[in-house]
Amino acid sequence: MKTLVIYDIADDRVRYLVADVCKNFGLSRIQKSAFLGLLPSGRRKDLIELLAKKLGDSEGNIQIFVICDADLALREVIGREYVVEEGGDVII
Repeated sequence: MKTLVIYDIADDRVRYLVADVCKNFGLSRIQKSAFLGLLPSGRRKDLIELLAKKLGDSEGNIQIFVICDADLALREVIGREYVVEEGGDVII
């Protein structure tokens, strides 16, 4: 199952921490505040715990969705996809 993490966090420092956690769990950035990747349920639980710690009492929210391959195949992308290239995030 794929894991989708989306967030809306006002504090830059906390937002960067959340992005780093997602990257460290092997998730790929698909938008500026959205990450997607394959995680087994145990790793997803670890991710949720760590993200909750990073957010702490900061204003904002993080949402985690579990998406099956069949549902992901129905995804529609309008506009340019967000692609990560070595050395930074680039929209192409």
